[in-house]
Amino acid sequence: MLIFAREIYLLLLLLIPVLLVGYALLRRARLRRLRRFGDEALVRELMPSWSGAKGWVRMVLFCLAFFFFVIGLARPQIGAKLSERKTKGAEIMICLDVSNSMLARDYSPDRLERAKLAISRIVDRLQDDRIGLILFAGSSFVQLPITTDYVSAKMFLGSISTESVPVQGTAIGDAILTAARGFSAQSEKSRAIIVITDGENHEDDAVAAARQAAELGIRVYTVGVGSLRGEPIPKDGDLMKDAEGHIVVTRLDEETLQQVAKAGGGAYIHAGNEEFGLNPIIEDLRKLEAEEFSSVVFEEYDEQYMYFFALALALFVIEMLVGQRRAKRRLFE
Repeated sequence: MLIFAREIYLLLLLLIPVLLVGYALLRRARLRRLRRFGDEALVRELMPSWSGAKGWVRMVLFCLAFFFFVIGLARPQIGAKLSERKTKGAEIMICLDVSNSMLARDYSPDRLERAKLAISRIVDRLQDDRIGLILFAGSSFVQLPITTDYVSAKMFLGSISTESVPVQGTAIGDAILTAARGFSAQSEKSRAIIVITDGENHEDDAVAAARQAAELGIRVYTVGVGSLRGEPIPKDGDLMKDAEGHIVVTRLDEETLQQVAKAGGGAYIHAGNEEFGLNPIIEDLRKLEAEEFSSVVFEEYDEQYMYFFALALALFVIEMLVGQRRAKRRLFE
């Protein structure tokens, strides 16, 4: 498979038709000037050594040489082989609450979008660390398996909404256990789970789940999203109401999140609009002993640009040797 390391240079190929059209217009303008001197046939008799065909031959050779030169600039590469790459870092599983309460607008534009923005900024800071993403509401699932593919991580973030998990609720414990099962077999020390939620846990025992994770050597951090005074939840242009018609107000449950973080050996942080709370957690993880990870990647493509440069040089030399005069003698006469 042929690929180009610098595809942008291929745009220079658009100059080839411009060169050909420009040369044709130049030839036409020259022919018009010749006709001003008198009869065209007579003028040609006065210039027996000039060859119009050789001009086109030179132009075609020049364009071919330019074509191969541009291909060389684009650095064509062929073939690849699998090689093992070793990196050092931590493994981080982020559990993001996507329940309806995350639509509350005590953050701009709302809790969920602000959390997604914070995660995106943290991904930009990662280097050799691995990251995974768990979405949860009434149940949880792995949105992104543990990986160093940060581009995919940010791409998955863009598609997240409260509809990503069909079962509503807030099962923090289930999310922690799902994340704990998602770490790679290579990871033993530098593992952490970051739970981003408003803390209104209605489904399971999140503290017990955090304790289980800590027993496996996994730190559990919690980031509380929301205000203590409470905020209504927007829904279909109105506010969400309960079965009795009262407006539903969602409040941050700091006590639960503090207990979860304590049981998980991590820390609790209340997210702010400016500093969301992920940066201090990442700095804390930097203090952990970095683990070495092995991954198999495609690399070491064979460079082919030198062959295209050689063809271009040969054609440039031939173009210069062709000249514009007719040959004095014909080969067979």
